[in-house]
Amino acid sequence: MAILTGSCRFGLWHVHVAWQDDLVYRVRFARESIAGSVPEEILRYCVGRPADLASLRSVATEGDSTFAGIYRAVRAIPCGETVTYGEVARMVGTAPRAVGAAMARNPTPIVVPCHRVVAKTGMGGFSPDLAIKEALLAMERRGDVCTPEKRGINR
Repeated sequence: MAILTGSCRFGLWHVHVAWQDDLVYRVRFARESIAGSVPEEILRYCVGRPADLASLRSVATEGDSTFAGIYRAVRAIPCGETVTYGEVARMVGTAPRAVGAAMARNPTPIVVPCHRVVAKTGMGGFSPDLAIKEALLAMERRGDVCTPEKRGINR
């Protein structure tokens, strides 16, 4: 089966997804849309409906690299909650800068919810626009996408 590509809306942004079955290869935020479908759970999440992102796998979490371990730890952050770069670093036995570098290179945001990782003194970064991180966290904190039975399960 071929890798599929498509996009859906999240506010003013389009979420581009490359995927096959339950494996997500790439997620990017862009100003333009691309034709094609996206996994149902990402579509549900982006329109603010309860979504089971744990049903999707990410290429980022495969293997034994430091970054893969960081991405697995980030997937375990409960929906609607945040942890600091330092807290993630302690979970996986690395430095906060390594966590920041992994978040900056995350190939599958939303599936690996890097928006839930924040700085000790503020939001931290998010590419291409910090407003996306703020909107994702606000949507999760309202409880729109995190049903009580799904809260804390995003592995």
